[in-house]
Amino acid sequence: MSMGTSWPSKEALDRSGRSAGRRGLGRGVRVVLLAVAVWATVTRTHLPAWQIALALAGIAAASAVLWLFFTVTLRRLLWPAVALMVLLIGAASACQALDAPVAASVLLCGVAMVSLQRLPLAAAVPIAGVALADFVLVGGSDGRPAALLTVLGLCLLGYTARLDAEARGNTQRLLAQERAARKAEAETAALAERARIAREIHDVLAHSLSAQTVHLEATRLLIERGADREVVLERVVAARRMAREGLAETRQALSALRGDMSPVEDFLRELVSSEGARLEVTGESRGIPAEAGLAVRRVAQEAMTNVRKHAPGARVELRLEYRPAEVQLEFRDFGAPGPVDNSLGASGSGYGLVGMRERAELLGGALDAGPVEEGFVVRLRVPA
Repeated sequence: MSMGTSWPSKEALDRSGRSAGRRGLGRGVRVVLLAVAVWATVTRTHLPAWQIALALAGIAAASAVLWLFFTVTLRRLLWPAVALMVLLIGAASACQALDAPVAASVLLCGVAMVSLQRLPLAAAVPIAGVALADFVLVGGSDGRPAALLTVLGLCLLGYTARLDAEARGNTQRLLAQERAARKAEAETAALAERARIAREIHDVLAHSLSAQTVHLEATRLLIERGADREVVLERVVAARRMAREGLAETRQALSALRGDMSPVEDFLRELVSSEGARLEVTGESRGIPAEAGLAVRRVAQEAMTNVRKHAPGARVELRLEYRPAEVQLEFRDFGAPGPVDNSLGASGSGYGLVGMRERAELLGGALDAGPVEEGFVVRLRVPA
């Protein structure tokens, strides 16, 4: 759509977006113009009373038509708006016939101003041209130079008001877009936080319940095979210990979500001490982001659970390396010392490595896992 046939934006046409001071100034100008028209009509005492009354009624009707014009232009109804402007030009001609040139001039100037401000230029320019030409004629031959200067000023003022309204409309539109963007950003952040909480709860429960399932499944098999009471009791105690650890891990997860958690090194030392494993730390120790720390914790826990399930009794070594822009955790087991009862393998979820890799990739890191010459190795790298 070309500039000549395009309407001003809805924000430019809608006066509700204007400041209170600007709206008050606009109302004040309209009241002053209306008062001038009424005063000029009433003070012409040589007019008959019926003509004065008719002129005042015409001014009131013109005010109503002008209000209706603002309404239809807000809805972008071109032909009704043009018809209303033509009606006001006719009213101005009637005022001239009634020898009320001031009222006629106010109407004509108003028509030119609001047309240039609120109509497409292709319609506004002809209407304003007719109104202002009539205004020059109202001024008479002696006043035409001043009237011409007034016409030029009115054209400039009307078009400037249009540009100002457009600029204000663009500002309002940008503010609305910014508010919508902030709202969308807040919603995205809330969804991301929910996903993080869900992931933490899932990881904690998957680790704890998977370990408990292993021990309970082993207990069932031992009972079916008629094992000694002490052996069965040992498995039950181990399952209870897993439940307690799961509760402790849940509390740690909640603390982590609140941003209150122990350093990663302390957590790994507690983990290896409870499992009889070995931990090596290289590089200069430093604080790492919460998400990276959680990833290291969860990968270590999941890898330790896999060792319990698939290589019980295996020697385990952990190596935490601080690099300039990342940290790396290497978790390695050296294989079970004896035959493994694979009947317990079905007790796990089967999604441990998938979940660990997904967590690493969400942080911009990577996870590699696979068998080596002796045992199995898991390597995690995350930015930190």
